[in-house]
Amino acid sequence: MTTPPLVIGVAGGTGSGKTTVANAIRNRVGEDRIAILSHDWYYRDWVDLPKDMLDQKNFDHPDSLETDLLVRHLRALKGGATVEVPVYDFKTHRRSPETHRMEPRKVILVDGILIYAEPELRKLFDVKIFVDTDADVRLIRRIRRDIAERGRTLESVAAQYESTVRPMHLEFVEPSKRYADLIIPEGGENAVALEFLFARLEKILA
Repeated sequence: MTTPPLVIGVAGGTGSGKTTVANAIRNRVGEDRIAILSHDWYYRDWVDLPKDMLDQKNFDHPDSLETDLLVRHLRALKGGATVEVPVYDFKTHRRSPETHRMEPRKVILVDGILIYAEPELRKLFDVKIFVDTDADVRLIRRIRRDIAERGRTLESVAAQYESTVRPMHLEFVEPSKRYADLIIPEGGENAVALEFLFARLEKILA
């Protein structure tokens, strides 16, 4: 009988360092042994909304994500099937016509700010990690990322942070921390916590 994959969740607020932690796990586990999915890929495709209305959408609420599709994909990967995951364009708020093929692996990692706020998704994780970073650090990282990678202005990033990012963090992300098995302060900068995590993962995988 084939051993089911180990499913790891990496959650935390925007700019907390989830990607750094996920990449550290990938480097330790090995590229050929891990599949990484991002909850961000599953933003709904608002094809019927004009651009000005899209810019006003609350993309930090759980309803903005097609989590049931991620759940189906994760279950399929756990069962040994290949899935076609969405490709999302953050500049246009649209899904690309193309998809990305994801093969099952020994380890499956899912990252996202809201993955522990969803009960059905939460049930699928064997290890739940929460990256806990101070709000001012997260905000600075968000500003840099959105300007450099998503074509945003400083004013638009600040406005979105005040109107939706911070309120949704307090309502959904911060409370979901209680479901974590391991909380890593300062994310990828916390070498001691990462070493403890790696030791535990290697023991489970062995």
